[in-house]
Amino acid sequence: MSAYVEMPKLSDTMTEGTVVKWRKAVGDTVEVGDILAEIETDKAVMEMESFEEGVLNEIYVQPGEKAAIGQKLAMIGTAGEKAPAKANGAPVAEKAKVEATKAAVIAPQPAAKPQAVSGSRVKASPLAKKIATSKGVDISSLQGSGPGGRVVAKDVEGASASAPAPKSAAPAPIAVPAPTLADKRIPLTGMRKVIAERLLQSKTQIPHFYLHIEVNAEELMRTRGQINTLAEKSGQAKLTVNDFVLKAAIMAAVRVPAVNASFAGDAVVQYANINMAVAVAIDDGLVTPVIREAQKKSLREINEIVKDLATRARTKKLKPDEYQGGTITVSNLGSYGIENFSAIINPPQAMILSVGAIVKKPVVNDKDQIVVGQRMSVGLSADHRVVDGAIGAQYLAELRQILENPVTMLL
Repeated sequence: MSAYVEMPKLSDTMTEGTVVKWRKAVGDTVEVGDILAEIETDKAVMEMESFEEGVLNEIYVQPGEKAAIGQKLAMIGTAGEKAPAKANGAPVAEKAKVEATKAAVIAPQPAAKPQAVSGSRVKASPLAKKIATSKGVDISSLQGSGPGGRVVAKDVEGASASAPAPKSAAPAPIAVPAPTLADKRIPLTGMRKVIAERLLQSKTQIPHFYLHIEVNAEELMRTRGQINTLAEKSGQAKLTVNDFVLKAAIMAAVRVPAVNASFAGDAVVQYANINMAVAVAIDDGLVTPVIREAQKKSLREINEIVKDLATRARTKKLKPDEYQGGTITVSNLGSYGIENFSAIINPPQAMILSVGAIVKKPVVNDKDQIVVGQRMSVGLSADHRVVDGAIGAQYLAELRQILENPVTMLL
């Protein structure tokens, strides 16, 4: 008996998926647990296993095509078995409709009938007028060769070609007809759809408020330099500024647990573990892989985990549990030269940190002297239903204290 392979729901935000590649071909024998295909969700490319055994008799959705959750992708049955005509996930009628739509887009339009004009208005086609404007040709001086003496494009082109070149020391540039520019419509990927939906939800349903601090980063940079010098000698990877920021953000959340929470309608859920989400830019969007139980991780462990997650995020190899369940997010645009910004909360979380670049600037030291200092801007966007202003300020004060005394992150 035949069984249909349907598009599975591979993440909590997934509404459709794209078949990237079929690992099995029509006619291949399939066992339970065999990898049938690679499916791209809104966050990653994942392998789809078979829960049936038999022969792959039909494939309905080809590589590169999208399918909604639950839509039939293929049919597994006995050798030579055929599915009912209407089993296909993309019916023939729909395909014909698509083809007709494509044909309608590219089919040439019939020439418009000339309209009667009155008075001294020049009879000319829209294209002729456009070319005349771009080439500086007086269209009223032209004899039209179109129906009823209408000036058409070739009349303007001919007049432009026969016009004497301007007398000038340098040759005039060759006039090129201005191309007809068209707006580019770029279909949303599954990831961009989810980003749009979630961020719209965040900005319209979560009452954001924003706080900013400036951190003295001199001791942080000095400590990082010393650690990296030792790491280089011992063959270890160097720590990044973001590693220190993440560790400090985690430690501050341990000290101010009220920020590690979510609004739940009639209650506030305060999480036992800090699952730190790290914003990672990828080709077609943004993903936030998660450091689980981050309060238990050392600086070195954070460095290794983030490197691994970011690498696999950019190749869409993350598993769902590696980018779901974050409780706090850190977004760092310092490497792009951004000094400060305000981020949008990643629901259902109650806060997100926005970290800018470390910059050299004139500052006043303890002796009231103007000296060159290194400063870093850190912003906090918080859900006012969960975090009050005083709590947000307390959290940022703890964060600053840790960042300005980085040795505490090594204890």
